[in-house]
Amino acid sequence: MRRFDMRLPAIVRVDGTNEFHTETLNVSARGVFFYLDRPVVAGTKAEVTLTFPPHVTLTDAVRVRFSARVIRVESPLPSARIGVAAMIEDYEFLRTAGSTDFLSALQTGLKSAN
Repeated sequence: MRRFDMRLPAIVRVDGTNEFHTETLNVSARGVFFYLDRPVVAGTKAEVTLTFPPHVTLTDAVRVRFSARVIRVESPLPSARIGVAAMIEDYEFLRTAGSTDFLSALQTGLKSAN
């Protein structure tokens, strides 16, 4: 699965309670990698909200909320930031009708690139 380097602002809610403002490192059709300032455990549920900018969507900016599960946690020293890889389980668009199905377009693009 191809990953796209995308440093996008993200809001991450862990286990439905703690909300963190952070940024992604990369995004794929099945997952997202972002940073937190505190550790989480693999298997933790996360809700990640991103806004894909017009130069990515080739239309208006599109806000997407992912339901995800943490599958890997990286804590390289001496960084205070902790890398979190999460597998996307579900998603919803937070935009009004007429939005582009970005993940479908991403998956189509990945198939044609392979």
